[in-house]
Amino acid sequence: MNDKPEHQNPLAIGEKTLLIIDDDTPYRQRLALAMEKRGFQVTQAESVDAGIAAAKANPPRFAVVDLRLADGSGLDVVPEIKKTRPDCRAVILTGYGNIATAVAAIKSGAVDYLPKPADADQVEAALLDHKDALPPPPEQPMTADRVRWEHIQRVYEQCDRNVSETARRLRMHRRTLQRILAKYAPKA
Repeated sequence: MNDKPEHQNPLAIGEKTLLIIDDDTPYRQRLALAMEKRGFQVTQAESVDAGIAAAKANPPRFAVVDLRLADGSGLDVVPEIKKTRPDCRAVILTGYGNIATAVAAIKSGAVDYLPKPADADQVEAALLDHKDALPPPPEQPMTADRVRWEHIQRVYEQCDRNVSETARRLRMHRRTLQRILAKYAPKA
């Protein structure tokens, strides 16, 4: 007779290891506590180096990584975590979101990209890939000016921040592009 249940959860207790890398200590600690209440075994780190060291010491099944850390980018951490554990599901958190960094996050190996402050329910849904966890439609979607600015920023990043090449690809005058880039992002 088989002692195992027929439908065993693949994310059994040993599989719910979570590494949270964020330099915002209060936020990181609140998120860690909330995720522990959801059954995750949480390890915390506050820098790129500490996060990579923690991933190498105990490769996590899940990771939540802040995009901008004091000593570098979270985009550099995700591939290192994937080297230690290829099946790790990593989520990038950021307070500075734009389309270009979202694309870069996915290319680095992250499975999702969430704006801060993301609550524990959003993080868990992204980590566990709940199909029905789509966020509600935005109450105030991006304005046309913001969509234009995001597109310009994405092309600018793809051109390695070369203003002349970006202007050529966008078919606009270089000086016009420089003025747009010098301004702050329009309100969402």
